[in-house]
Amino acid sequence: MEENRCKFWLPKKNRFCANSPLNDSQFCGNHKPRSIEQWIPCPIDPSHSVLKENLESHVKRCPLLKQAQSLSLQPFYQKGINAGKEEEEEDNVSSEMKRSAVYSMTVTQFCKLINKIESVHASTCKDIWESYKAPEACNMWIKREVDRKLPFQEKHVAQQASILGNLEDFGVIKSSVGSKEADSQGFCSDDSNFVHAVVEFGAGRGYLTQMLADCYGFDRVFLVERKSYKLKADRSLRQKESLILERLRIDIEDLNLNAVESLRGIPYLAIGKHLCGPATDLTLRCCLSEQCNQGSVQDCRSNANLKGLAIATCCHHLCQWKHYTNRKFMSDLGITKGQFHAMTWFTSWAVDADHGSDLPDITDCSLQLQSIEEKQCFGDIHGVEDVVRNIKPVERAVLGFKCKQIIDVGRMMWAKEHGLDTQLVKYVPSGISPENHLLLARHAKCL
Repeated sequence: MEENRCKFWLPKKNRFCANSPLNDSQFCGNHKPRSIEQWIPCPIDPSHSVLKENLESHVKRCPLLKQAQSLSLQPFYQKGINAGKEEEEEDNVSSEMKRSAVYSMTVTQFCKLINKIESVHASTCKDIWESYKAPEACNMWIKREVDRKLPFQEKHVAQQASILGNLEDFGVIKSSVGSKEADSQGFCSDDSNFVHAVVEFGAGRGYLTQMLADCYGFDRVFLVERKSYKLKADRSLRQKESLILERLRIDIEDLNLNAVESLRGIPYLAIGKHLCGPATDLTLRCCLSEQCNQGSVQDCRSNANLKGLAIATCCHHLCQWKHYTNRKFMSDLGITKGQFHAMTWFTSWAVDADHGSDLPDITDCSLQLQSIEEKQCFGDIHGVEDVVRNIKPVERAVLGFKCKQIIDVGRMMWAKEHGLDTQLVKYVPSGISPENHLLLARHAKCL
């Protein structure tokens, strides 16, 4: 009997697996060793993978099949509408591919790239300042005077409050605290740019919108999220009188916001906390149709409905050239596609260091590169991998932050080119979150 059992040892049970082995293996189907190459993303939903040999049968019974079929029938679903235009179809460039490309550079090429990053940062990232806010309107959350059943983490509340405080300071939303002329929803009654709706992108459980609704008030709430979550804020939001909540379970890449019937013609605010990698670029395109620049009256009119925007960016190491909004900005600075992907890989260094204390604002990279080149001459350094290993973690972190800022400045410039007033600020200290960039924008008339 033992010979007819799977040969996979179960240490916790102190025995072999009791399943029968496959005909061509000593192991059962659950424990048969497989290489990574045998797993591929599911074509229905790439968030999970499937074995190549099981792909045909999986597609027919994928749990997300019905949802995908239902979504394709929605008027606001348009495959890849916000993906960006690329001359040639290309797959995403993984972190491993980016790292390999960097390590395949010569030391001279690597040093030139670092010098270029330093030069570009010095010329383009001058107007990024600290803007830590704790608005009085959010005191009920800051002092934890909300429903005790709602999840509470001080660092997340601080981030959410600062996002809303920066929106208030930027003139996009208004607080009713201390204002006799403000209505019950926290907006001045004579405000011609009254914002009726909020759209939260990458909403997750929706607690940024929950705080916004509690402290400032809105008529309509749209939560855009491709995944399903438990413990959502939806139940609490639905208990609010006169508030209409709609959750759109869709990838931002495929969302045609102009086709959402219940939002059509309504002034709205777009927000997002920690929109990972290309999700920020997808959101910008979703809110600001590129066809407006091409003379489409309908798309320009829909762009005018966007009254304000606040996106806390993060995970720049996931950014892709094919999705990035302002490729022209990078190209004009002499940064190629390959160098852009190298920069995105460098951004991961920003979150590797200890951020308990403030990082130095400026490092003299030229002296360090000179030292590296001298070591190369003496044969102490044999490649870029050795160079990276010799750079101090705090100095790598500074370089990573500079790359993040360049990427986000390009996004800010793109929004500005689409008729918005823009700002890029650090909205919390790096000790709370090293992912602390906040992109703010408002319609030029929303003053």
